[in-house]
Amino acid sequence: TATAVRTCGFSFSGRYIMYTTDKTMGRPCEIHIFDLNDIRNGEPTMVIPISSSKITSAVWGPYEEYIITGHENGEICHYDLKSGDKINSCKEHSKQINDLQLSKDMSMLISASKDTTAKLFETATLGHMKTYKTERPVNSASLSPIYDHVVLGGGQEAMDVTTTSTKVGKFDARFYHLVFEEEFGRVKGHFGPINSTAFHPDGKSYSSGGEDGYVRVHYFDPSYFDFRFEF
Repeated sequence: TATAVRTCGFSFSGRYIMYTTDKTMGRPCEIHIFDLNDIRNGEPTMVIPISSSKITSAVWGPYEEYIITGHENGEICHYDLKSGDKINSCKEHSKQINDLQLSKDMSMLISASKDTTAKLFETATLGHMKTYKTERPVNSASLSPIYDHVVLGGGQEAMDVTTTSTKVGKFDARFYHLVFEEEFGRVKGHFGPINSTAFHPDGKSYSSGGEDGYVRVHYFDPSYFDFRFEF
């Protein structure tokens, strides 16, 4: 590609692949979509130019009907796969979207933002459902496939890391209840901001990748599975 690639992903069936490029060197931010059955000619099936704020995160929507994009200005959009048009958008975040992840059944979408929050949306309508508040930029957020749990990872900007103590819980993975928006647990371990989080598909463990160069794989204790949220 002519400029940096920011995101990429396979569609639900694996037939299509998309990636997004940065707006740099006089070139626009674009979504490139390839049909893997017809990839040999090297030409994308569709190129969607993005005139607004550049894309910083993107995932496929269900059934390959649209691509969900998160932008530098905090906007989240749907781009239609057939027409290439922006068919839906919302702007609940005030700063850059760092991560977008779908729930197991793809009905819900969670966003992580520099504005120190993660937010839950209905995938199809982009209707805002819940907000999970922290004190620092959120770099990644994941939804448990088996419980109403959310894990957030983040921390302050990399350039500020050396000036602060790691004892204050700045780099903990933080667990929130999906519905009640309450934090109910933290996991220590990283000594730099967490950049990426993911639940295992069976929901029995999760991973976090950090600025410190470590990927930590955590297996939940029996007490996690017995835990019941107090109303």
